Amino acid sequence: MSEFTKTLCPYCGVGCGLEVSPPAQLGKATNRDGQGNPTWRVRGDKAHPSSQGMLCVKGATIAESLDKNRLHYPMVRDSLDQEFRRVSWDEVFDLITKRIQTVRFTQGAEAICMYGSGQFQTEDYYIAQKLMKGCLGTNNFDANSRLCMSSAVAGYIQSFGSDGPPCCYEDLELTDCAFLIGTNTAECHPIVFNRLEKYHKKNRKVKMIVVDPRRTPTAEAADLHLAIRPGTDIDLLNGIAHLLMRWNYTDPMFMDECTINFPAYAEVIRHYSPEIVARQCGISIEDLETAARYWGKSERVLSLWSMGVNQSSEGTAKVRTIINLHLMTGQIGKPGAGPFSLTGQPNAMGGREAGGLANLLPGYRAVKDPQHRAEVEEFWGLKPGQISPNPGLTAWDMITGLENGAVELLWIAATNPAVSMPDLERTKKALLRSPFTIYQDAYYPTETSAYAHVLLPAAQWGEKTGVMTNSERVVTLCQAFREPPREAKADWEIFAEVGRRLGFEREFAFANSAEVYAEFVKLTKTRPCDMTGISHAQLQAQGPTQWPHPEKSYELESSTPNCTDAINRVSNCTDAINRVSNKRLYTNLRFHTPDGRARFGAYYSKGLAEPPDPDYPFVLTNGRLYGHWHTQTRTGRIEKICKMHPEPFIEIHPRDAAKLGIVDNQCVEVRSRRGKAKFPAKVTKAIAPGTVFVPMHWGSLWADNAEANALTHPESCPDSLQPELKACAVQLIPISVEVTVKNYQLQSSQWSSPK
Repeated sequence: MSEFTKTLCPYCGVGCGLEVSPPAQLGKATNRDGQGNPTWRVRGDKAHPSSQGMLCVKGATIAESLDKNRLHYPMVRDSLDQEFRRVSWDEVFDLITKRIQTVRFTQGAEAICMYGSGQFQTEDYYIAQKLMKGCLGTNNFDANSRLCMSSAVAGYIQSFGSDGPPCCYEDLELTDCAFLIGTNTAECHPIVFNRLEKYHKKNRKVKMIVVDPRRTPTAEAADLHLAIRPGTDIDLLNGIAHLLMRWNYTDPMFMDECTINFPAYAEVIRHYSPEIVARQCGISIEDLETAARYWGKSERVLSLWSMGVNQSSEGTAKVRTIINLHLMTGQIGKPGAGPFSLTGQPNAMGGREAGGLANLLPGYRAVKDPQHRAEVEEFWGLKPGQISPNPGLTAWDMITGLENGAVELLWIAATNPAVSMPDLERTKKALLRSPFTIYQDAYYPTETSAYAHVLLPAAQWGEKTGVMTNSERVVTLCQAFREPPREAKADWEIFAEVGRRLGFEREFAFANSAEVYAEFVKLTKTRPCDMTGISHAQLQAQGPTQWPHPEKSYELESSTPNCTDAINRVSNCTDAINRVSNKRLYTNLRFHTPDGRARFGAYYSKGLAEPPDPDYPFVLTNGRLYGHWHTQTRTGRIEKICKMHPEPFIEIHPRDAAKLGIVDNQCVEVRSRRGKAKFPAKVTKAIAPGTVFVPMHWGSLWADNAEANALTHPESCPDSLQPELKACAVQLIPISVEVTVKNYQLQSSQWSSPK
């Protein structure tokens, strides 16, 4: 028997396999952290297909956070100005169920909301959907994936008829041209980037294009870096399409046989000449033409994107415009090619499969679809019409619902909206107005715990067994390797017990998470994300498994006659299609639309929701750093990572800094129309003039007045309802160096550890 337990890294959507062993082992020195505390050993799982034994600093140090600042017991208080008092689980379950019943019978189920997380395992997600959307009859479940991946979801659905990234990580090492836009992959998805960079260095004919206003570590590795102005992504993409069309780098047969709506798209891109696009984007015509030539001359083009595309008021349009380039050149359904969104959260994909957004139902179903609702109602044994036909409140709708009194009960789990939501001061004021907030998390304190009436201690990574799905649709069993501390419980167990106490004993009669997963996968039968052949036992025996994976071995659907020629040109033989059909979607060039054809989307660029102006002349963008994760709930408690990233900062181009008299390390106050923050300046040519950058990890527990989202706005994409977190207009005010030094001395202890 192996001394190591196989599991998955709980940070980003790359989904790296880990092997974990106890601190003390026979014949080995006890493993300890920097303070001498025993800690579990972590190493990369060489057998995991996605990461192949590699891991980044976050995965390598994850075990050091297991026992730091944990929430051990249920806690309650009657009002936010009181101290918490410890109660039993029985007491807190009684309190929660009574409150839910009161709200249901007075204001109705629509006044109840749950805000979940891509940190959930699939079993947690599924039980939450069954409780909220099924038993309680409200679709008011949303997750922090709304802030992360909802534009990618909407783009895939509108273009292909279904969610689901069509590519796999093997494509990183098969492509001729990697087109990265809105992603600092080297820092945000480092293991994906390691695979791509290694392949790129070995194959100098392979081209890498990076589109980003910053010269990030990702851009440093590129053959071509396009430092476009924020908000001009669609201009650039339409400009590339214009040149591909002009130079006949298109695939007319594929477009004729496998797509619709190209004429409308062609009419749009006609208006995006190189001269116009170069001027709009702030790049040279030569660089634009180089990008188009790299794409057009490549046999296999792989596009990669993340938050820089998704977190936009044009998020869905941007995703579809990326996909358009693949459709017009036939770059999909074959090795090394296709549009590939890089998922932000470790199980955002599993959440999408389980219906974990306010507009979704399990099995890649839509709340608005009557047949989909009927299928889920029948499966759950509910009366017809029990599931509401109306999409529930999104994450931001929940905030505005608190403002206008529509939300009476808010249940937050495994996420930290008091740092991560846009327009943060408004968010905090809304949270203060909540009549009853339940906060379920593994750690205490967090910024959000200050707004809770009830605290529920959750088991986290390593303390519960469940399943997660990564960016390439690989499903991994995350096995528990230790007991939860004190009275902490798995999220799904908490949801299920509340369900039973509300009178739904039959619906939540699960003995373990394997039974939960076994029920869930039945809802994926014949769906695009069919996982009926996957179970905890199968994953334990055979290891990580990619979907689609029906009960019987995967069989390629027969292709429509009019696509046969296109299929042959993609893969040359039927055997090749069968061989890769579970790795890649759409290898038969049939899509999940009524007619089997993919849809072009025709979009003119609208630009930023809040462009710069004379009063707020700079565009602020934000993002992750290599070592930290989101709001530091875990990484802020790991010594090595805190030393790596000791404090927040603002990147400013030397030209802009000189105009304002700002020097390196000088404190700068940043103001938007919603709030302000302060950061030490990092004067660098890595940022484009007119644009500034701050990391998004620091909340009020970790630094004083350094919250990126105090500045951002909630304007969102009309299709995905994902906020434009990546760009807002700001002004910069330098603060005297003397004051800055004094502030750093006072705050140094705050940055080293939370209060």
